[in-house]
Amino acid sequence: MSEKKQQIDVSTGKALPLMEAFYTIQGEGYHKGAAAYFIRVGGCDVGCHWCDVKESWDADKHPATSIDAIVELASNYQTIVVTGGEPLMWPMQPLTSALKEKGMQTHIETSGSYPLSGHWDWICLSPKKTALPLEGIYKEADELKIIVYNKHDLQFAVEQAEKVSDDCKLFLQPEWSVRDKVIPLIVDFIMEHPQWKVSLQTHKYMNIP
Repeated sequence: MSEKKQQIDVSTGKALPLMEAFYTIQGEGYHKGAAAYFIRVGGCDVGCHWCDVKESWDADKHPATSIDAIVELASNYQTIVVTGGEPLMWPMQPLTSALKEKGMQTHIETSGSYPLSGHWDWICLSPKKTALPLEGIYKEADELKIIVYNKHDLQFAVEQAEKVSDDCKLFLQPEWSVRDKVIPLIVDFIMEHPQWKVSLQTHKYMNIP
């Protein structure tokens, strides 16, 4: 495939810069503990300083992979989680349409900083202060997951929760590198605000992807 055709295919969603794909136990949020097949798409300009997959940021480092190939790799699994990077940098409709045709459940993890595209059974919105979500995604979110790095992030969580629907599940997740410092803050906050729950990166405790 020529470089020009690759660029066209990626820009239209017929191919995606695939960083990796793997089957594992979901470690975070509402679906933690469940088996899922993860598709990690390259490309992100949000720039979280604590990101643990910075290698995903540069989309050019990851091969443009056709949707057919991506779906073929995922064909033996039921729940598919599309993550990044920031997957909504790319048109998601072609991928989700192909997955849904095979009867798969489609989940996405996104900062919401790009327009929502694709057909999703579950949307995990994880807003970042450096690139706030577009307004349209808040009411579509099934799950709001705020990463807590410092005390101010708790106020940010309150502000973000005001924008989602009443049915949206609310989670606070300690940033891994400062977890010992912020977990007590999260515990106290949730005991005062019981509509929130704790999300822990249990895959890191289990030493799995």
